Order: sequence, then C-alpha cells, then structure tokens
Amino acid sequence: MRKIAYARVSTPDQRHDRQIEGVKALCDELHIETLSACAARRPVYDRVLAALQPGDMLVVWDLDRAFRSVVDALTEAEKLRGRGVHFQIANLHIDTSTPAGIFVYTMLSALAEFERRTLPQRTKEGLEAARRRGARIGRPPVMSDDELRAARTLIDLPGNTKASVARAMKVPRWTLARSLKRRETAET
Repeated sequence: MRKIAYARVSTPDQRHDRQIEGVKALCDELHIETLSACAARRPVYDRVLAALQPGDMLVVWDLDRAFRSVVDALTEAEKLRGRGVHFQIANLHIDTSTPAGIFVYTMLSALAEFERRTLPQRTKEGLEAARRRGARIGRPPVMSDDELRAARTLIDLPGNTKASVARAMKVPRWTLARSLKRRETAET
C-alpha cells in the first residue's frame, strides 16, 4: 500500500511546515500545493487523486487542507472508498482502512448530512429572529428617507416624472420607483 500525502496552503506567505512535519513519517510521497481551496482547479490535488490506485492511501494533515468543507471531505472520501483507496486524516487519527476509522468516518458522514439538512431551517429561523428585533435584512437602502421624501415632493410637482427626478437624484429610475413603493408599503 502506497501512502501519498497532500499538503496545501492558500498563499505564498503561509508555510507548509506544520503539515509536512505531521505527515512525513506516515507517507511514501508528499505533494505540496500553494493555492486557495476555493480555486476552481487545484492541479496538484487533481494529479494526486488521479494517480491513486486501489489499496493506496491518501494522507492529509487536516480536513481543511485538502477539502473545501466537511461535506466535500466526506463526498471525496466516499469516492475514494469506491475506488478502493483509503483515506487518512493524520491530526484526527482517522484511517478508513481500519474498522474504527470507518466507524468514525460513518459518524462524521451522519453529522454532516444532519448539518446539511438543518442549515436552511436554522438560517430561516435566524433571519426571522433578526427581523423581530427590527434588524434590516439584505442590502442597505440606496436612498435615505429624506431623499425619498424629497423625491416624492418633486414627483408631485407639475411637469416632473419619476424618470426626470431619478436623473436629478443620480439614481436609476427603477431604484427610485422600488424605493418609493417600499416606503409607501411600509407606511400603510
């Protein structure tokens, strides 16, 4: 069984030392990448995964060094298992080639699935609580209440249109129209 380690840091200013020290005694090969995990492509990571053969083990120091999230880690680990490749998270002592490692991996999978399914509900509840406290949700308004009152006064004058008032106030016409509508709805 080959043990192939992958280490990553996001920027050239960061150092790989902690990861290298953590995995060097565990692996036969070490591949290092300096690139954000959010990057659309991670060439070194992609090459490492492509080179793994059944019976091999991918070793990482920490989940966030190889994966974008716990869900991503569990998904990738499942793909590796399907290919007959084991996975080890060195700092957590999780090794999917052992029964205990598979148990811990399975528990993490269940927790991640629970988290994924409850996140939208918790987000919605948090937004509702914030609204009840009077917090403004979303982008800040483009136009202040004073500006909207002035705009309403100008629009009500003969010869003015929403478009001409919007130009004078240096905002798009649709911004003025929506802002006025929101203000009028809030006042009723």
